[in-house]
Amino acid sequence: MGGNRSWVTEFVLLGFQLSAQTELLLFWVFSLLYTCSLLANGMVFALICLDHRLHTPMYFFLSHLAVIDMSYASNNVPKMLANLVTQNRTISFGPCIMQTCLYLAFAHTECLILVAMSYDRYVAICHPLQYTFIMSWSVCNLLATTSWSFGFVLALMHVILLLRLPFCGPQGVNHLFCEILSVLKLACADTWLNKVVIFTAAVFVLVGPLCLMLVSYTHIFWAILRIQSGEGRRKAFSTCSSHLCVVGLFFGIGMLLYMVPDSSQREEKEKILALFYCLFNPMLNPLIYSLRNAQVKDALCRALQVRAR
Repeated sequence: MGGNRSWVTEFVLLGFQLSAQTELLLFWVFSLLYTCSLLANGMVFALICLDHRLHTPMYFFLSHLAVIDMSYASNNVPKMLANLVTQNRTISFGPCIMQTCLYLAFAHTECLILVAMSYDRYVAICHPLQYTFIMSWSVCNLLATTSWSFGFVLALMHVILLLRLPFCGPQGVNHLFCEILSVLKLACADTWLNKVVIFTAAVFVLVGPLCLMLVSYTHIFWAILRIQSGEGRRKAFSTCSSHLCVVGLFFGIGMLLYMVPDSSQREEKEKILALFYCLFNPMLNPLIYSLRNAQVKDALCRALQVRAR
């Protein structure tokens, strides 16, 4: 850097840049969605912890998914909401980098937890007699620990590469939060290495897991077709297809954001797509994976009955 340049100490999150009335409306809508996602995921996590009937591998992974969704939303949404009702949209350099690190860590971890969940369903449906042996608690803990560890290690790697770059202005992050590609655009140096690592990591946590999940669900669908009961086959198809839709949206949007070549026309669309991860996905997951499940509904009824006594 030249001698007349100084290190940036804070950024400005530009957001949507709408009228005050529209931003106030978005504040209330986003607040409602955020509250609903916290309540839904918190309820699912509490039910799984408190009801011993839900202490199975499937619900073990669902409890991790609930924690990830609450953490991911809480990392990004509060600052986003504050920016909608205030003119001061600055964020200090340190908190911005921390927000980047955490959102990457939780996103990576969710990808890997979803793979573990699909493997669990594959074993349960395609190899039911060996299910208890294959999905032992030691295996479940190993899969969960590996998912969290890889998620945070990959995020830390991105942050280390980000911190080596000089930021000497401009300060405007054209996004709703400190998204890594938007922050990279403000660097005063060549960011090719960062982009190569981001693309490689996307292949590892998006393309690879998605392929594994598609293989698992293909085997699951073939196993469902062999079910004799028409009602049982219908319920299994309904459950698996809804799971596959959520997974397709999650991985598809991720690949669109991090594997498609960038262009100036994409920035506003990327903000809208980012809302899916911050608000809609954390609310969809408990509805699709847990609250539609009969066992979770029964656990909720039992908890309410105990509360009413």
